[in-house]
Amino acid sequence: MSKVYAIKTVQKIPITIDDAWHFFSNPNNLKDITPSNLGFNIVSKYHGNKMYPGQVIAYKVSPLLGIPLYWLTEISHVEEKKYFVDEQRFGPYSFWHHQHHFKSVENGVEMIDIVHYKIPFWVLGDILHFVFIRKKLQQIFKHRYIVIAKKFGELA
Repeated sequence: MSKVYAIKTVQKIPITIDDAWHFFSNPNNLKDITPSNLGFNIVSKYHGNKMYPGQVIAYKVSPLLGIPLYWLTEISHVEEKKYFVDEQRFGPYSFWHHQHHFKSVENGVEMIDIVHYKIPFWVLGDILHFVFIRKKLQQIFKHRYIVIAKKFGELA
């Protein structure tokens, strides 16, 4: 049986909690912070611009060889200006639970992302994780960090 993996990233940006929440809780901004080589596109029509519990968002993403994959997530928890959670309902992982936390700090906001995920295909999934998937996810979150720092700046 394959294991559940986790990633945690922390970033401090010099904006207000209101501005952080406005940007990061709008699903339409996700494409702006996702590497373009993933071919990320929101394909759902009725997801809206304001996040709420039960919101369903459908994507197409092409992480490998340009092959498009369907990914459907649900926003399962929201506490405005504090956190939200997206969970995969259909897609490439056997399990995906992504927490987005926001906290006011001196001169800005601290954002914490915590992702727990599981790869399908048991031992083969663990091998794929070691060889490819782990690195790809690290690259995605590194890209996001850089894009967010360029867009909003950084706190020391």
